Amino acid sequence: MVWTGTWVAERLGVELIGDEELPALLGLALRRNPKRAHLLVSNVLGKHVPQRPSVVYGSGFGLGLRVRELLGDAEAARSVVLGYAETATALGHAVADGLGLAPYLHSTRRPVTGVARAGGFEESHSHATSHLLLPEDPKLLAGDGPLVLVDDEFSTGNTVLNTVRALHERYPRERYVVVALVDMRSAADLGRLDAFAAEIGARVDLITAATGTVHLPPGVLQKGQALVARHETPPPVPRAPHQAPVRVELTWPTGLPDGGRHGFTPDHRAILETALPGMADAIAEALPAPAAAERPTTPAPTHEAPEAREAREAREARETREAPAAPESPAQPPAGAQPPAGAGPRPGPRILVLGFEELMYAPLRLGTALEDAGHDVSYSTTTRSPVLAVDDPGYAIRTRLVFPAHDDPADGPGERYAYNVAGAGFDAVVLVVDSAADTPALHAPDGLLAQLAAHIPRVVLAVVPSYTPTASAIEAPERSSMLPEPLRGPAFSSYAPEEVGWLLQDLSDVELEAPTEEREEAIQSGGAHYAESLPVEYQPSERYQQLFQTALESSADRIARAVGTVTETVLAERSARPVLVSLARAGTPVGVLMRRWAQARHGLDLPHYAVSIVRGRGIDANALRWIAAHHDPADVVFVDGWTGKGAITRELAEALKEFDGFDPEIAVLADPGSCVRTYGTREDFLIPSACLNSTVSGLISRTVLRADLVGPDDFHGAKFYRELADADVSEAFLDAVTARFDEVAASVDTDVKELLAADRTPTWEGWAAVERISEEYGIHDVNLVKPGVGETTRVLLRRVPWKILAKRGADADLAHVRLLAEQRGVPVEEVDELPYSCVGLIHPQYTRGATGADGKAVVSQ
Repeated sequence: MVWTGTWVAERLGVELIGDEELPALLGLALRRNPKRAHLLVSNVLGKHVPQRPSVVYGSGFGLGLRVRELLGDAEAARSVVLGYAETATALGHAVADGLGLAPYLHSTRRPVTGVARAGGFEESHSHATSHLLLPEDPKLLAGDGPLVLVDDEFSTGNTVLNTVRALHERYPRERYVVVALVDMRSAADLGRLDAFAAEIGARVDLITAATGTVHLPPGVLQKGQALVARHETPPPVPRAPHQAPVRVELTWPTGLPDGGRHGFTPDHRAILETALPGMADAIAEALPAPAAAERPTTPAPTHEAPEAREAREAREARETREAPAAPESPAQPPAGAQPPAGAGPRPGPRILVLGFEELMYAPLRLGTALEDAGHDVSYSTTTRSPVLAVDDPGYAIRTRLVFPAHDDPADGPGERYAYNVAGAGFDAVVLVVDSAADTPALHAPDGLLAQLAAHIPRVVLAVVPSYTPTASAIEAPERSSMLPEPLRGPAFSSYAPEEVGWLLQDLSDVELEAPTEEREEAIQSGGAHYAESLPVEYQPSERYQQLFQTALESSADRIARAVGTVTETVLAERSARPVLVSLARAGTPVGVLMRRWAQARHGLDLPHYAVSIVRGRGIDANALRWIAAHHDPADVVFVDGWTGKGAITRELAEALKEFDGFDPEIAVLADPGSCVRTYGTREDFLIPSACLNSTVSGLISRTVLRADLVGPDDFHGAKFYRELADADVSEAFLDAVTARFDEVAASVDTDVKELLAADRTPTWEGWAAVERISEEYGIHDVNLVKPGVGETTRVLLRRVPWKILAKRGADADLAHVRLLAEQRGVPVEEVDELPYSCVGLIHPQYTRGATGADGKAVVSQ
């Protein structure tokens, strides 16, 4: 029999070294992941490779028996078992079942409104990495008994170390037990666990089914990525389904958590064991019936709780079927992927029980119940992880189904996958989802049900009621440092939820606004930072609104061309699938437009987040941590509206020195100061989104950073001005520019070709001009000189302006600037040889009552 790692091993020189069981336990595949080219594909996990449920469950159950033997019954009863989402949720459950006496909790990537987080951690190499801990009883993790951590593989130890470090700070304990199917650490990683245990003063044990390592030759990541690019093919369009799915509403026991994300106790386990046979019978009624001559004899299950054994034996007696006696206690499962005795091929239809991402344990136990009833059953689940499929017997992933996420995930829409399902010869598939995932997207023409129906004759949809914790109002015993999911519209901002996720906290109910003069005096006296308060939102006059509309109509083509140019440059030079991170809030409309361009021209659905950066305080470090936990930092492209003198460009570069992998260069729509290499234009022209405040930026305020509101584990804050909805032109601005994309496409292609061949090294011409102006006008502070149309507009809307310098002949882009200057009694001085259309000067050494150069009082109007 060909080893399912042969194809990768021969092409990349990857070697699997270790116990003789390893080839039976593991195959190899390639994945679309910038951190690791290879994927160890387990044959006994039930994630990527369909396997008999008894083998999957038995593998974890046997490890749990070993943990119980290690700890002894007294310590086992004091312990808590923690599994990792998404791959090890069922494995951890099975370990807890084998341990028998301990409650179980698995991490999750699905937040639940109102449920306090008891902790969290990050998995650095995973495709989706941020883990939440949401126990219904927040005291579950607060004890001092052993903590048993279960994962499918122990590869570097980083995930376990991150978990233990995060939890040990809040809930210190003396003992940890790490459980994995395989220990694949390199020689360099072998000592890290012991060293970490000594560092925190705790004992750490390790239990695995097999041990080995993966030898990776030099350049394997790049070679693997090239192989993926060469063999990747677009997913096939699903054919018309053979028939509509058969729906089965499962009567899940009242009060029973659906999968362990909120905690699962030994009492829950007993309830489930009693209920499983009845649920299996309900599913079996919807399956193709075997011929009478094929009706199988029921073998004894390999692992079975006493309550389940009694229920099964009673059912079998009613059906007058004979079965061998069940063992008095579960036996150690065989190593490797071989099914237990009596579980060989059976007559009747071949059935696949297919779980759903984290929801692995409920489908697994339904699979074992069907197997116990004599059906020919395999088990696997869908996944978030993108893996290359190659139809070769020496490759672990033969086929791939691709479908959109159907559970409204908190991190936004995206592709999901089911591997080795198509073409595997199944006669029926039982798809098990919870009710939260039973959505229109699941039933859509391109959804998972249609994909399954195109390949398998009978599709059964089994729906488990989603569990709502009864203790959702209970606060965790300690404040969690786990970062929340991004805020999205319409709950926060007027943008559509897919347009942008705001990595901010909502401070809408906090009074943050202060009069402009008070803010200016406090800022310049050093008594407050500008990010500690907000200016009163400027409400434009009818005349000013008309100027905005005129400016939008006249500049939409120009903006669309710049959007296309900067987006195409990013795709060509930075990343084929960039993660757009706009600097809130001026950069956010630009990020939305870049995302729209990539979708319209290339069919790309790019992630887009907005983060806060504050001059003098740096970028929001927690937001960067969240992004790094969910995406490869190398794919992140920071986006802003324009450059002035380049202060934020320098601020970002300095802040990112503390973070690995991020490229500090900003992509901007306009770079008149010649501060960056990635831009749409270097002309200083009117961008209508600079003319207004929140009403052109999704109704979101400037960002706020104040110690009494933003703690060390919080995102920076901002306000959502819902009350300004009637004046909101955010969507109108985006739509007006988007409507011009087709018209400017040819010009964009020409611009990008020229830019890619040009020397775009920043000259920092703008910074030099600002320094010159600061000295020439006796200001002696570059922070009070705001160059460019956008920055000048900000001065007039938010600060106390002294005067405006306007480049002679630049009237076309300055009508709104002149109107604002007129309203505020600020002189406009015509100058030559200015690299910008205009420059705004903030009044130096401001105190209330100061006057402008023309003698007029500088006051808000």
